[in-house]
Amino acid sequence: MTNHTNQQNTGDVELLSFRLAEQEYSVDIMSVREIRGWTRATPLPHSPAHVRGVINLRGTVLPVVDLSTRLGMAPVEGDARNVIIVVQVGSQSAGLLVDAVSDILALPRAELQTPPELAADTAHSFISALTIVEGRMIRVLDLSAVLPDDNAEAA
Repeated sequence: MTNHTNQQNTGDVELLSFRLAEQEYSVDIMSVREIRGWTRATPLPHSPAHVRGVINLRGTVLPVVDLSTRLGMAPVEGDARNVIIVVQVGSQSAGLLVDAVSDILALPRAELQTPPELAADTAHSFISALTIVEGRMIRVLDLSAVLPDDNAEAA
């Protein structure tokens, strides 16, 4: 068993980092399908506050999540400076509205640290790891927790 755990902690992980307000976040680059410029989303009635609406992505209806709102911060303005990161987790795709993409980071998996347990922190369940790059604290998002729960039955 120890061997299996060691194998999971070895090797590099590639992350796409981006800004929300003055904070830096990242997602596993393997879940990123594309990065698009800002596109105004069509609002849907009765959708959660963090879902801006949907956009047409080459014939596919894609929900757009305002990641700032989802994480409990002020909403992203939604203008030409913003970008939508199209991500996929399993069969579920969504666009994440963020302020700007920063960088692609290749880090040893061992540099990812488990976030501290903070019971009152509601966004904590969205953060799977923390790392420090060039003096900047970067939060690694757990996309399966962040994305709208379309198919709660899916395994």
